[in-house]
Order: sequence, then C-alpha cells, then structure tokens
Amino acid sequence: MTPNSQALLRPPVPWPALAALCTLLASLLLAGAALAHNVTEGDAGYVQEVTGFRPIAFIYLGAKHMVTGYDHLLFLAGVVFFLYRSKDIATYVSIFAIGHSVTMIAGVWWSISINAYIIDAIIAFSVVYKALDNLGAFRLWFGVQPDTKAATLIFGLLHGFGLATKIQSYEISPDGLLGNLIAFNVGVELGQLMALALILTAMTHWRARPAFARQAYAANVLMMVAGFALMGLQITGYFVA
Repeated sequence: MTPNSQALLRPPVPWPALAALCTLLASLLLAGAALAHNVTEGDAGYVQEVTGFRPIAFIYLGAKHMVTGYDHLLFLAGVVFFLYRSKDIATYVSIFAIGHSVTMIAGVWWSISINAYIIDAIIAFSVVYKALDNLGAFRLWFGVQPDTKAATLIFGLLHGFGLATKIQSYEISPDGLLGNLIAFNVGVELGQLMALALILTAMTHWRARPAFARQAYAANVLMMVAGFALMGLQITGYFVA
C-alpha cells in the first residue's frame, strides 16, 4: 500500500455505489472498443501533415491527450488515493511522470511499439492492480506488500509505451521529431498536473467527510471493476480486429 493507506477495508458496497457502478459500466460500454489513447481525426490529420518544430501545437495536443485519457487518470487517482502529504504526492507523481516520459519519447524515437490493444489492456490492468493495492489485498492474500514506488515506475513505463504506440501509428514527420516529442510530453505533464489538481481538490473535500473510510472501499472496488471492464474491451478488440 502507499504511505498513509489504510488496512483492507471490509464494509459492503452500499447501494449508491452499486448505482454508480452501473452508470460507469454503461458509459464504458457506450464508449465501444475505442482506445483510450485515440487522437481525434482532426488532430491525427494535423500530426500526419505537419513538418518542422511546432512546440505550441504539440504542447496543446499532449495536454489534450492527458486530460481525456481516462485510463491514465484512473491510475493516477489510485496512486494518490491514500497520499496525504505533499511530499509523498510529488514523489509518486514524479516517478510516474519519469516512467511514461522515458518510454513515450524513446518508443517513438527508436520505433519500439506494442500492439495497441495489448498495451492498453496492460494499462487497464494497472488500474486493477492499484485498486487491489489500496485495498491491502496483496498483504491479505499473499502476506507480502509489493514495493509501491517500483510498481508506479513500472506501470509508468508501460503507460508511456501505450502512448508511443499510438503516436507511431500516425507517422510523424522526422523533421523536428525530437523537439515535437519533447513538446508533446511537456503538454502531457501539464495536462497531468491540471487533472491532478482537480483530483486532489475533490479528494481533500471527500476525506474531510466522516463517511470517507466506508466510501473509500466502494470507490476502490469500482475502480477495480472499471479496470476489468477496460481490459475486457481491449482484449475483445484484439480478437475482433
């Protein structure tokens, strides 16, 4: 578990949480088999056609991608769920950022790619893993606690490969490639900071409520189910495609 996390929470999932679960699953099903790393048609056309170093455009595209990347945001929410100190939050978010920055840039630069459905299924699994970690399941089931910092770094690296795989499919011009990749990554980090600010604001208000401990269990169960649902979509997409 992450610092300041609680032991495995045991209260049953309340009916409001079950209603939220149904809403969440319905939303995921309506989303279809679309990848979480998709780029809109207009943005994809721009990426394919532009040449030269375009920092502002790629910073915008990176930020836009992150704030709409629901799998990234679910994992990030899980990482900070039981982090209360600013130092701990900064440490874990930095580890995650370093991981996905390295593999995103290196993956595109050296043309390292993984099947988009497979890597997105792995990213969805990271959400499941983090929810189980927050619930203390690994200590309860296996008597051991995985290194949370190492896990955050490993999943950060995998999240970066997911983004690199999608970027490569659009065949960005080699003219200004490295600069554009760095600009895109800067945008991703800015988008991540914006999303994190909203997440932490909501978490701060929620933690102040007396029912937080009971509701935290339901929230992590929902997060885990969402991860499994996303995995199912990607695995299905792999076989259908």
